[in-house]
Amino acid sequence: MVKTKISLLLPLLFFTLVGTSHAGGIAIYWGQNGNEGTLSEACDTGRYTHVNIAFLNKFGNGQTPEMNLAGHCNPATNSCTKFSAQIKYCQSKNIKVLLSIGGGIGTYTLASVEDAGTVSTFLWNTFLGGHSSTRPLGDAELDGIDFDIEQGSTQNYDHLARFLKAYSKKGKKRVYLGAAPQCPIPDRFLGTALDTGLFDFVWVQFYNNPPCQYADGNVTNLLNSWKRWTSTVPAGKIFLGLPAPPAAAGSGFVPADVLTSKILPVIKKSRKYGGVMLWSRFFDVQNGYSTSIIGSV
Repeated sequence: MVKTKISLLLPLLFFTLVGTSHAGGIAIYWGQNGNEGTLSEACDTGRYTHVNIAFLNKFGNGQTPEMNLAGHCNPATNSCTKFSAQIKYCQSKNIKVLLSIGGGIGTYTLASVEDAGTVSTFLWNTFLGGHSSTRPLGDAELDGIDFDIEQGSTQNYDHLARFLKAYSKKGKKRVYLGAAPQCPIPDRFLGTALDTGLFDFVWVQFYNNPPCQYADGNVTNLLNSWKRWTSTVPAGKIFLGLPAPPAAAGSGFVPADVLTSKILPVIKKSRKYGGVMLWSRFFDVQNGYSTSIIGSV
């Protein structure tokens, strides 16, 4: 009888222990260096669950939107349509592929609610489930839009998020929303948008911000900031955004052994834990950071 009771309790105990940690994925930004390889090559690694194509860096206020994929292709000559099949290939591997709008260099803003509506219509027809005679990435239907807003207006991105999410009811599939805010709360550009609770993936940049990043062996600031993000910001899943090597950011690089031993075991306890975001594919190719952490993510 004693043995029977123990055998019944062990599965419950095992489930309880396992349930305290949540599995995650690795999100990567691709598109800002022609030497980082193709989109298909990135997806073939088997290490990424989300790929953000970066960037659509000109839009809003009456401007003709423009996409910059660095050395990969030139949208103006229609040479980026070659990536249509690669996007579909990545999606066939259950990898979410989003278009990232904004970035650190560009000319973008949202001048009004109406402007946000105009931009959302453009994004839907040009990259998502709508129709347009001009589709820079061909007929591939991206999974959603990522907001990497670092300049311009601080207003109306909440309206853009609402307009884009509304298209989920019109298309054949859900429109996912991602965001890459800085770790100080609230984010200057995306704070109001995040308050809508419409974002599925929030990859917080825990770098270039000393008050909420890792530094010199100290994980306290980062962990405190993570706790605040996961307890106060409404979002589907929250990712720990990091630079793949030190050269990818001004500060905030976390050595792989520190991440896997001191940070991931703590943050994976959160139900909102989504995984790790890395900037960027080019840098990850150079130093293999994702390879060194994937077993712990």
